[in-house]
Amino acid sequence: MRIAALSDIHGNLPALEAVLAEIGRERVDVVVNLGDILSGPLWPAETAELLMQPRPAGRPWVTIAGNHERQMLAATGRSLAEDSTDSDVLAARATTPAQQGWLHALPAGQRFGDGRGGQVLLTHGTPLVDHEPLLETVTGGAVPGIRAALPHELMSRIGDAVPVDTTLVLCGHSHLPRVLALDGVLFVNPGSVGLQAYDHDQPHDHVVENGSPHARWALLEHTAHFGWQVQQRLTAYGWRAAAARAESQGRPDWADALLTGRVGRRQAG
Repeated sequence: MRIAALSDIHGNLPALEAVLAEIGRERVDVVVNLGDILSGPLWPAETAELLMQPRPAGRPWVTIAGNHERQMLAATGRSLAEDSTDSDVLAARATTPAQQGWLHALPAGQRFGDGRGGQVLLTHGTPLVDHEPLLETVTGGAVPGIRAALPHELMSRIGDAVPVDTTLVLCGHSHLPRVLALDGVLFVNPGSVGLQAYDHDQPHDHVVENGSPHARWALLEHTAHFGWQVQQRLTAYGWRAAAARAESQGRPDWADALLTGRVGRRQAG
């Protein structure tokens, strides 16, 4: 089985189109989308329109919701004047009821067979908390204030939510490409298609930076002799146009992140 895994698109249409063009040149059995799909100042409606289109026969898609799907749907009643540059409000105001209905129907997680008797588990954050990273621990303090999770931390986050026949767990949320192995299970975060840096104050101040503007995704293959093999992919796209779009929407912090993969100007408030 070959899987193309992508996550955290955040309405970055040109990044998504470039990644899909690369996936189209690969032989994959399924494409998985791990959530945080539209929220942001870029092209939420256009991204939804693309993703809601019927998929080609023989290449199924599995899409789950992230925390920003929940937050964006909750933001539909908030005033744009009050939250003029909030990522969820911007996306909620730009999308149609049909697009929001599509988001509302997405499951929080999913499982399917790996083709060799095991299971693949999809989750955005942890299997229990959509806004908590699975493979990273936020420490606060010194920048960046985030590190790879230790084995006991990972175990505490999965609890009994990962069935014993699971061979692969795919997650997103942190925007950081990462691979961890624990007790015969491979845990993979493909990174973010749409946003390569950000700063956040929950649960402590921390900074995420991938160091380049390329869109991230992962190509995975399950082999008879070696189990899961992973290629972490970086895809070039028109990030200058994406940065200009963010700037025009009052999000210079996004513009800097899209251009450099690093945190420059920060969002006020």
